[in-house]
Amino acid sequence: MTPLKAMAMAAATLAAATAFCQNRTETLLEKNWRFTRNDDARFFNPKYNDAGWEQVTVPHDWAIYGPFSIGNDRQNVAIAQDGQKEAMEHAGRTGGLPFVGCGWYRLHFDIPSFEEGKKVFLLFDGAMSHAEVFVNGYKACSWPYGYSSFYTEITPFVTSAKDNTLAVRLENQPESSRWYPGAGLYRNVHLIVTEDVHIPIWGTQITTPEVGEDFARIDISTEIEKPEGILPSDISIETSIISPEGHTVATRKDCMSRYSADCLRQEIYVDNPELWSPETPAIYKAVSNVYCRGELKDTYETSFGIRTIEIVPDKGFLLNGKLIKFKGVCMHHDLGPLGAAVNEAAIRRQIRIMQDMGCNAIRTSHNMPAPEYVRIADETGMMLMVETFDEWKSAKCENGYHNIYDEWMEKDLTNMLRQYRNSPSVMMWCIGNEVPDQFNYEGAKLAKRMQDICHREDPTRPVTQGMDAPDAVVDNNFAAVMDIPGFNYRPFRYETSYHKLPQRLILGTETASTVSSRGVYKFPVTRQSMKKYDDHQASSYDVEHCAWSNLPEDDFIRHEDLPYCMGEFVWTGFDYLGEPTPYYSDWPSHSSLFGIVDLAGLPKDRYYLYRSHWNRQDETLHILPHWNWEGKEGDTIPVFVYTSYPSAELFINGVSQGIQTKDTTITIAASEDSLSQQQLKRQRRYRLMWTDTRYQPGTLKVVAYGADGKPAAEKTVTTAGEPYAIKLEADRDTIAADGKDLAFVTVSVTDKDGNPCPDAAHLVKFKVKGNGTYRAGANGDPTCTELFHLPQMHLFSGKMTAIVQATEEEGKITLEATARELKKARIEITAKDCGK
Repeated sequence: MTPLKAMAMAAATLAAATAFCQNRTETLLEKNWRFTRNDDARFFNPKYNDAGWEQVTVPHDWAIYGPFSIGNDRQNVAIAQDGQKEAMEHAGRTGGLPFVGCGWYRLHFDIPSFEEGKKVFLLFDGAMSHAEVFVNGYKACSWPYGYSSFYTEITPFVTSAKDNTLAVRLENQPESSRWYPGAGLYRNVHLIVTEDVHIPIWGTQITTPEVGEDFARIDISTEIEKPEGILPSDISIETSIISPEGHTVATRKDCMSRYSADCLRQEIYVDNPELWSPETPAIYKAVSNVYCRGELKDTYETSFGIRTIEIVPDKGFLLNGKLIKFKGVCMHHDLGPLGAAVNEAAIRRQIRIMQDMGCNAIRTSHNMPAPEYVRIADETGMMLMVETFDEWKSAKCENGYHNIYDEWMEKDLTNMLRQYRNSPSVMMWCIGNEVPDQFNYEGAKLAKRMQDICHREDPTRPVTQGMDAPDAVVDNNFAAVMDIPGFNYRPFRYETSYHKLPQRLILGTETASTVSSRGVYKFPVTRQSMKKYDDHQASSYDVEHCAWSNLPEDDFIRHEDLPYCMGEFVWTGFDYLGEPTPYYSDWPSHSSLFGIVDLAGLPKDRYYLYRSHWNRQDETLHILPHWNWEGKEGDTIPVFVYTSYPSAELFINGVSQGIQTKDTTITIAASEDSLSQQQLKRQRRYRLMWTDTRYQPGTLKVVAYGADGKPAAEKTVTTAGEPYAIKLEADRDTIAADGKDLAFVTVSVTDKDGNPCPDAAHLVKFKVKGNGTYRAGANGDPTCTELFHLPQMHLFSGKMTAIVQATEEEGKITLEATARELKKARIEITAKDCGK
């Protein structure tokens, strides 16, 4: 299903639900918000005049507009998890963006269908952070954790359907994060109106405890909120199961009893179920109609999937009875140049790029994801490990989560579990990441308590966490109490941990941390740890990593050869804002270099290494580096090939450089020593490498050979001439005319023969005409401090990404790109009403 069709179906479903049942309405509070970075105690007052404030649309990230500065949240700390013993300056740790401080949002709003006896709620998908919510001058609630979804009833503060005032104060404290967290109302805000008898927010729980070849048993628990005087026997619930095709396949109606305790449990059977899996992400819906004394009071819709999950010692993870290895990545929540503000098109693009690589799972590091992210994963078949916290009771950051853990942990965790427990894409819960509590004996008790909360709210899924101190957590039982022991890095300790732990399984919750910059190549090509260069980049030969981590093949070989290894989650799928390792103090450097894909969403060379190993259905044949090395004629320029084929032959200007074949005889034990690592012995099992080739301008050609030894594919890279023209390529030529949808346009430069110019660094300027606007741009350079939202940017390694946003009117959008001494380019995109 295309994204446009998915949007159209969602809109049609919402419209149908609204028309069918007017006793529950849900409205997104998106437009006409007023915003200021000032802070004044009078701002909560409904009579305050906010006409001079900036008008914004929510979701909104106030900090992404910059400017970048070394002084934004400069931290002087020792990062224990990175092995730092003494405090040092961290200039770009949180992205160098101005997220610290206060911001106020105000909205004047009406309440649809409100009348005496109804209930009104506000649901915040996330507010960064320390939210204080005021309605008509009254404080409705506060919620400190910026990643948590929360809701509050505002009925006591509402006297009329018209002209209500909502004010939200947010504050980001300095040294409160290890990466760029975003700022403001960066996720959606919902206004929900119900009858007095209703299903509460996240009030249904659906499990599929019995799935056979020709039927599935669906267990549904439905909570009911009702006023005093209404007896359980007055309430009945009729639940219908809607198939992925939109057909009603089962219905059941039951009455509550005095034994129900405000929760009715129903058992429904579905014949010939369509099972949810990455290949077939079939989504069912349960539509629950609530009646009180025969009168329809509420209609509540819950999406779910029919599938089974099982963890088997010494074997691994089974989905629908089929063994699956996790080919996963870790992803931070920011969307590159869009910041933390949620956008469905950007999320879909990220997941689409990862799936093409062969990735089948994402870890939402290190916090709760947006509900859009989980829903899109449900729809596209991307498995999720949903994570909660980066801190427990012990501190990583001075103003981190440890300050509120005791009071808020269970509230935050419970909200997350109830919000996502029906999502079929969620395979497991992750309760923490590299928490310092792992080093003490009290940590195991904290872990056990949090895991028990997960089991209380959802007994169907296992619980894990990312532990980076394998010896400590094995010795003090911290790892032993978990359903699944998850380890961050140090794969050379997997075997020892396996033999000591009772679970007889190992999950790579965080792996690799290989660093590279797209299109940047360093010589000589040697394996390096924490290597730094004057340009603050890392080599795209994919041989550099962090002090605590390793190269991709160090994980490939274990998860391929050790049956008890369940798979891995690579750090990271995309680059993200903040944590510019190893350039902690080397400004400018404000985004990570860990990503398989850069901050602009452009694949690095490493993308094709993972694709060649993970995506066995599609052909991969990728050559690196580029072949423009003026001044290095005769120098050694190694050539690597990442391919799904077992062998390949390299030609330089028609002269064979020999055939290389992947050495599948290389074992873990025979490649563990330091000499083997420096000689890239393990890499020879997964890469093809010609290390002594000499540069001469012209053409590289690679001919790949199949298992039968016959030529199967070929690819060329040619030395480019002088830059001549701009080239534009959009990820989609049709987007929704909804004021939110985005087209991502890859901008590159070619010579007069159409060959890409890998060193082009021109300043490109953009104009958008028609039914769209310029939203943002990025070039993937971790040192670039050009503002994302301005319609101009320098190319990095010959490329960048320009993002165009549709208006709410159908029509054509034209993006024009110009640069000095280059032929300009123009591309046309169609904005279409997704309801048509």
